[in-house]
Amino acid sequence: MKTLIKNGHIVTAVDDYHADLLIDDGVIMQIGKNLSAQADDVLDAQGLLILPGGIDVHTHFDMPFGGTTSSDDFETGTRAAAFGGTTTIIDFAIQQRGHSAQEAFETWLGKAEGKASIDYGFHMILSEVTPATLADMGWLVDRGVTSFKLFTAYPGVFMVSDGEIFQALQRAGEIGALIAMHAENGSVIDVLVQQALAKGHTEPKYHALTRPPQAEAEATHRVIALAEMANSPVYFVHLSALQALDEVTMARDKGQAVFAETCPQYLFLDYTNYEEEGFNGAKYVMSPPLRTHEHAPHLWRGLAGNDLQVVSTDHCPFCMKEQKILGRDDFSKIPNGAPGVETRLSLLYDATVRQSRMSLNRFVEITSTSPAKIFGLFPRKGTIAVGSDADLVIFDPEGSMLWSAKTHHMRVDYNPYEGRVTQGAIRYVYSRGEKIVDNGQYFGKPGRGQFLVRNHFVKP
Repeated sequence: MKTLIKNGHIVTAVDDYHADLLIDDGVIMQIGKNLSAQADDVLDAQGLLILPGGIDVHTHFDMPFGGTTSSDDFETGTRAAAFGGTTTIIDFAIQQRGHSAQEAFETWLGKAEGKASIDYGFHMILSEVTPATLADMGWLVDRGVTSFKLFTAYPGVFMVSDGEIFQALQRAGEIGALIAMHAENGSVIDVLVQQALAKGHTEPKYHALTRPPQAEAEATHRVIALAEMANSPVYFVHLSALQALDEVTMARDKGQAVFAETCPQYLFLDYTNYEEEGFNGAKYVMSPPLRTHEHAPHLWRGLAGNDLQVVSTDHCPFCMKEQKILGRDDFSKIPNGAPGVETRLSLLYDATVRQSRMSLNRFVEITSTSPAKIFGLFPRKGTIAVGSDADLVIFDPEGSMLWSAKTHHMRVDYNPYEGRVTQGAIRYVYSRGEKIVDNGQYFGKPGRGQFLVRNHFVKP
């Protein structure tokens, strides 16, 4: 099927021009002025922006955690992503202790196949690092899983030792992979949690008060040192604290291959949300937690100066009524996570381009191009060019979106941005040339999403 998009304002991380696009068999075949090719479908994009499809490299669909499972699976989660202008996600498969990473890969493929409506890849969470795990890393890279996540948090569940992190970093450097780190000092946090509970502090706000920014900064500093010794790149997920950003900035200033993402919740929400009436603060229980208001300006600075390269979501929703309530009398039992895969692009466009924080090019870079480059998808994804997949967002800069749990498409009973209006609206979304969103109507089909075999890590 051929599609012709006419009169569009095309914006990539480096380009800004007006032209027509011809799409054939899911790929961009031609870009030019006044194209006259025959097409099965013609769209007039006059007055609209044509952007590369969003790439969210941090989602948790159908993930078991804290005695329950995240409420979006690969069907509902990828549908919500599409409505939000995201056409590619990279989710996390989990290697359980005592089980192989190969087994985890097959399990997560089974979760996604037949359900995902947009293209997807996997990072592999390593819950332990053994000789068998190190061998599995090579096996997975050969199959296009070229990034691995490790934790300095959650003792007894995900946390691994410094020696294990170091071995994984060494192995990643050998095989062209990238280690992604959840950096918080889990041992200290566990002590603070037990001390808080012993004093009868059970409210949701104590989730934040027992995970101080210094715990994130210390772990970030430690992992950067391990990566330097291993001569390997490292990527920090969901960076939330100015002290942790300072560690990343110093390492990058020295020329070390250190990369990091932040998330919309750390840019738009803050600690005061935990003080909402009753148990409502549980909506915002995530790790790392929301920080006090002075952190966000530093994160915006990091994005502007490229010390932070990516904005992803850490989308990991749990419903208030059935799931968050598990921690009603003990904050440490509240499932960690919040929704965000649908709201990311609109929130960021409104706060960056509309408020002159950054250019359209930079907006595209942090939401699509940089994640594509860092995680081995560029130039198939993350840009608009001849030969690239026709993953496109047709965006109305004069439209607006009202965010509410009543109207969003994420399978969760609250929205962290309830009542917020963002300037700019997603009109059409194309995934490999197929129109899957058309002015609020959904035409994607479960199972049409393809597993992405990603390239080896190459420093962007």
